[in-house]
Amino acid sequence: MLKNYLKIAWRNLRNNKMYSSLNIAGLATGMAVALLIGLWIWDEVSFNTYHRNYNQLAQVMVQATNKTANGNAIFTGSTTSIPMGYELRDKYSGDFKHVSLVSWQAAHIVATGDKQLSQTGMWVEETFPVMFTLKMLTGNAEALKDPSSILLAQSVAKALFNNADPLTQTVRIDNKMEMKVVGVYEDLPYNTTYRDVKLLLPWKRYVNGTEEWIKNSQTQWDNHMCQLYVQLNDHADLNKVSAKIRSVPTPHITFSKEELLLHPMKKWYLYSEFREGKLVGGRISIVWMIGIIGAFVLLLACINFMNLSTARSEKRSREVGVRKTIGSSRRQLVLQFLSESLTMTLLALILSLVMVQLSLPLFNGLSDKLMSIPWGNHVFWLLILTFTFITGLISGSYPAFYLSGFKPVKVLKGTFKAGRFAALPRKVLVIVQFTVSVALIIGTIIIYRQIQYTGNRPVGYTREGLITVDINTPEIAGHYDALRNDLLQTGVVADMANSNSAPTEVFSNNIVEWKGKDPSITVSPGTIAVSHDFGNTVGWQIKEGRDFSRNFPSDTGAFILNESAVKLTGFKSPIGQTIRWLDRDHVIVGVVKDMVMESPYQPVRPTIFHLNPYWARLITIRIKPGINLHDGLAKLEPVFKKYNPGSPFVYKLTDEEYAKKFNDEKRIGNLTTIFAVLAIFISCLGLFGLASFVAEQRTKEIGIRKVLGASVFNVWNMLSMGFVTLVIISCAIAVPLSWYFLHEWLQKYEYRTTISWWIFAMAILGTLLLTLATVTYQSIKAAILNPVNSLKRE
Repeated sequence: MLKNYLKIAWRNLRNNKMYSSLNIAGLATGMAVALLIGLWIWDEVSFNTYHRNYNQLAQVMVQATNKTANGNAIFTGSTTSIPMGYELRDKYSGDFKHVSLVSWQAAHIVATGDKQLSQTGMWVEETFPVMFTLKMLTGNAEALKDPSSILLAQSVAKALFNNADPLTQTVRIDNKMEMKVVGVYEDLPYNTTYRDVKLLLPWKRYVNGTEEWIKNSQTQWDNHMCQLYVQLNDHADLNKVSAKIRSVPTPHITFSKEELLLHPMKKWYLYSEFREGKLVGGRISIVWMIGIIGAFVLLLACINFMNLSTARSEKRSREVGVRKTIGSSRRQLVLQFLSESLTMTLLALILSLVMVQLSLPLFNGLSDKLMSIPWGNHVFWLLILTFTFITGLISGSYPAFYLSGFKPVKVLKGTFKAGRFAALPRKVLVIVQFTVSVALIIGTIIIYRQIQYTGNRPVGYTREGLITVDINTPEIAGHYDALRNDLLQTGVVADMANSNSAPTEVFSNNIVEWKGKDPSITVSPGTIAVSHDFGNTVGWQIKEGRDFSRNFPSDTGAFILNESAVKLTGFKSPIGQTIRWLDRDHVIVGVVKDMVMESPYQPVRPTIFHLNPYWARLITIRIKPGINLHDGLAKLEPVFKKYNPGSPFVYKLTDEEYAKKFNDEKRIGNLTTIFAVLAIFISCLGLFGLASFVAEQRTKEIGIRKVLGASVFNVWNMLSMGFVTLVIISCAIAVPLSWYFLHEWLQKYEYRTTISWWIFAMAILGTLLLTLATVTYQSIKAAILNPVNSLKRE
């Protein structure tokens, strides 16, 4: 019986090539989208599962009630102080199996012989590799107890030593430290937090090195300058342990209040947004949005199948009548039509897999992933076949039950008519299709409008022509003035300075106080150490007071505040006021206009700039206006090589770094654009098939109308307006729905665009034009047919 079903199904596919092709193409496109989104969602939800202690690892977060320009708010941050790690290790060993302090990621020069590489590294305590279950290819994961040891990622070890054994080899870090390789670990997968980290350096060397401010930070509870991770004991309850350690900082910080909480690894990536001390979501909203879009695109493909199958019902009515007359039950007919649906779905699956394989490189580039089809995974095939079976049942269920319900007496007498309401379900489904499509078009426009609006936001300094270079070797740090002079002599440099934060980031924040501040409120603005020429280099705008100057030796302890920091303090006349930080009073000498250094979507963080070139970790250089960037960099490189011959010249363009802040929104926009295009394509594919069927069904009517004097335009108008009406209804539904959901989406941005009426008008007009273009071919083809031939047909 099954063989017979499949044989009939194949025969029907061959006899109706156009409709079968439309059905299979639509289904394949929808299934390809669903497969791509399924792979993308799996990559998202499996983020960090590479680490075997995934369910036991957590990051220690710090919460404080911060004073802001708009009142008081609970701030949750990932930056902690070193003493917090020592305290948790010493006094809470019953709750934690391991505790590890970790520095922020930074570029380091690693060299051996004549090979030099710039790689991202971190200073970590010796427990870090064990906690994060790094897969050691050689060596010992716990060997970082030795202050002169280093762990290398496999790719770095390969680049430095080729096939030679890297163990016990010596590498030079930043041209100032000789480190012994004690282990090589497998490069972390792309969907892990520390995928870019290729060097792990010993924490003991970091805190006991030559930097006095790092040494001093070991006893400073208010100096937030590192990260802290813990691994819970096997049977420890995260919520109970989090509550237990909440008040750890209280006895040690007398002029403000801080609390700790544990943020589990399984929530780092998708649930990273805190509001008023509560975890409220994060990237999970993007996962839901893309997943829903994928489901809708697949639904559109299933709707196409239903529409085209039921539209051709009258052509198969005689077949149903004959088969019922000779004894076929309705159950057998349902199975016959479902087998046809499943046959087409299997063919669509094969085509969709080809489409996915061919489009994955492009999709990976758009979504910043490294996904691939797991061909050898049995679970994948089980899910795919189940997904295909369900898709086939959904898309074929309505046609199967509809067609199998025909009355054989009426069909065989020739008196069967589909009825005035027979087309109603098809019309409803077309409306659903175009409602989704129009909503996606409107959403795409709004997303790009938001990116454009925020990209045009005044940033308070001049990004063009700025580059940053890391200071990670003593050759540069010890010859800064000579390097500056030589760079200025090249004729391409307008000015340069050093700082501990790039113009596109705020590296650290610290607790400050002043006379009259409420001691129950924590104030921790961003703090950036700069040299004298920083303001002139980045082009900040002085609002009050003055810039740092070499003519004032006292500026070594002076502060310049941005406008948001002034609002934070409440100073009416900030110049000359003092702020206490790290047990020292600092005088405010200037106020600068707010600079957008972090998220362009959020208010500017209150920031304090202090004159302290000894804390600098990078150089900022401004290329003179009118100088070609490529030519300018060509003249800078020899100067850096002169002072730092053993290191590659590595730089970052401030413009490009700022553009990266829009990456998530751009990816959402790109993906939404693709899915909107595919949704419209699938909808128009179905519309084309329906228009073809309607034109064929009304061939005699068109012939009679033409004999009676109807023009080509009259016939075109008759056939097209029905579809245009459905699309207009779709637009009427899509517009308010789109407005509501997009308005809600924009609320998460403090700095956001408005939803203008022309966006909806453009989406509606574009959809109507596309609809007319789709149905016009079939309409005109039917209109110009010779009425003599039309009326001869039986």
